[in-house]
Amino acid sequence: MAVHTVQTEQPHQSARGNRTLLVIAVAAALVEFAFSGRYGFHRDELYYLAAGRHPAFGYDDQPPLAPLWAGFTGLIADGWPDWLQLMLLRLPSVLALGGIVLITGRIAAEFGGGRRAQALAGLAIAIAPAVVISGHLLSTTIFDILVWSVLAWLLARWLRTRDDRLLLLLGVVAGIGLQMKNLPLIYAAGLVAGLLIAGPREVFRRWQLWAGGLIALLIWAPNLWWQATHGWPQLQMTAVIREDADWGGRAGLIPFQLLLLGIPAAVVWATGLWRLLRDPSAVRFRALGWAYVVVLLLVLATGGREYYPAGAYPALLASGAILLDRWVGDSTARRRTVGWVAGIFALSTLSLGLPVYPVSMLHSTLQPAVNYDAGETVGWPDFAAQVAAVYQGLPEAERKTAVLVAGNYGEAGALDHYGPSLGLPQVYSGHLAYWRWGPPPEGPGPVILVGQGWQEADLRRECADVTHAATFDNGVGLDNDEQGADVWICRGLRRTWAELWPELRHL
Repeated sequence: MAVHTVQTEQPHQSARGNRTLLVIAVAAALVEFAFSGRYGFHRDELYYLAAGRHPAFGYDDQPPLAPLWAGFTGLIADGWPDWLQLMLLRLPSVLALGGIVLITGRIAAEFGGGRRAQALAGLAIAIAPAVVISGHLLSTTIFDILVWSVLAWLLARWLRTRDDRLLLLLGVVAGIGLQMKNLPLIYAAGLVAGLLIAGPREVFRRWQLWAGGLIALLIWAPNLWWQATHGWPQLQMTAVIREDADWGGRAGLIPFQLLLLGIPAAVVWATGLWRLLRDPSAVRFRALGWAYVVVLLLVLATGGREYYPAGAYPALLASGAILLDRWVGDSTARRRTVGWVAGIFALSTLSLGLPVYPVSMLHSTLQPAVNYDAGETVGWPDFAAQVAAVYQGLPEAERKTAVLVAGNYGEAGALDHYGPSLGLPQVYSGHLAYWRWGPPPEGPGPVILVGQGWQEADLRRECADVTHAATFDNGVGLDNDEQGADVWICRGLRRTWAELWPELRHL
């Protein structure tokens, strides 16, 4: 039996007790937490709350962890004001952001960076738009970035120490990450390809690597089982994602990478990539540079979203921060330059990524145009109230049998969350997991059809009588997805729900 000797090289001394890095991580998390109760729920968060009330090993569009957390907060925070519920709901995202900052600094330490290089790496990721924006919401993206960061850190540490126990931990982290989002598969593929290209290939002879892969598979197995027994809906979602690509799809993927972390940080990660791929002093960690290249090619080939590679950047920033630290050296002028650039960019990121404006003036700022998610956190209570006004306007006999159907998961989630206090009946939708929670009960109706996706011509084919009841207005002039959406009343449904429901499913 071959015996593998574990190298006894001690951890880089500067990896211990870096107060500056810790201060940056805590400050970044506190800023996020301070703003976490502003505006309102995001459409995805409303969907997570609803999904959490239907616990399962998976859903049509995602694994279970985010919805299960949302369902838990819904149980303990029921009746709390929205701002307080939001702070609880988003607390894991805040902690994840702080963790990403710390782990990015630790990767720099594994690469041989001193305390200042670690702090620079942490600062670069702390003010990155992708991290600030996703860290403000209960978002699977922020946890995906955290998981990728931890995978990069564990592999970098193994490359330095050859401690094979780290390979087992890689499997644990990957398995947990796959219960939040499926994208760790892309990074795992990138890391494997990087090791095959740049080595050390001996890792594939370590039983701990294969055991780690088995651990990841076992942790992921419940979600895999759910997908397999429900027709693999997440595979169907890949086609939807390609069709719904932002920023020009594949053509916009590469330019968007410059905006993902911001132009100043782009200089850092680009030089960090060069260092990993070309600098002889970083040859030990070359696999991490190739992993990024492979990830980018995979996302490009599959037509994935432009932000998918985000989790691969902490390793590049950690590498680039070492070069930046060398450039700064003992120069006071260069130190001030870095401070001014970081400060200006941090303020810019906050102004575009966090709810810093009064909601009444949000429409007149650049934030909704640059940050789509900001607009989707405004107007949901008013949306539900306007639907309730239509419902209350029905004759009493019709209210007893009325069926409420929403066009998409955000609208359905809002009516699920605010509807009970407004006297609304249960809401149904054909969108994503909501389709599995239907169909509505058979009855005389009427049917109140809410939101986007309903065409009057189609409704007139299915209903004996169609009435346009309302047009939604968020009251603050914000052009988000629901602004201008309609509410229709359908009487005399020509087909049963059993006949209609399969046709209403959409991803």
